[in-house]
Amino acid sequence: MTTIAVFGSSISQPGSAEWIEGEALGRGIAERGWAVATGGYGGTMEAVSAGAAHRGGHVIGVTAPAVFPARSGANRHVDAEIVEPTISRRITRLVEASDAVIALPGSIGTLAELVMAWNASFVAQFSGSPARPVVAVGPVWRAILDEIDLRLPTGGGIVRLTSSAAEALDVVDATIAPSKDLHI
Repeated sequence: MTTIAVFGSSISQPGSAEWIEGEALGRGIAERGWAVATGGYGGTMEAVSAGAAHRGGHVIGVTAPAVFPARSGANRHVDAEIVEPTISRRITRLVEASDAVIALPGSIGTLAELVMAWNASFVAQFSGSPARPVVAVGPVWRAILDEIDLRLPTGGGIVRLTSSAAEALDVVDATIAPSKDLHI
């Protein structure tokens, strides 16, 4: 089954613009028959999970309880929780298990996830592997990614920038190679 990893803020609240966009993205992923994988906790991760679950989608949460002991486990919409011991293993698991990555607005953790996905797609060329689509949503990413592209040899254009989650889903839909197996 095709799996889309979605990264985003852990502090988005129900009813906020970020939450509503996350729910819509989750619904869109499930409506395409794809699974969604997130960090499994609250905020945007929960919004995406809720949207997918309400449309009957398969929801995977990759958590790291040792890193986040104050969090009480995966959100209630997660069908399959996978526990990783460290934040780097959590991010690696999400990136490696996905057919595409969408990064919604977030903070430093979301940036780390986006950069890891970007790097994985960049180095895929050295092994002849196809690069997975990586899409960053919103103006917050434009300044950061433009600066990185300007200063480092990144292969430019690996990360597609969009103004909305709906547009990001259209990009993934147009560029993804269908997968037959659930990666996680």
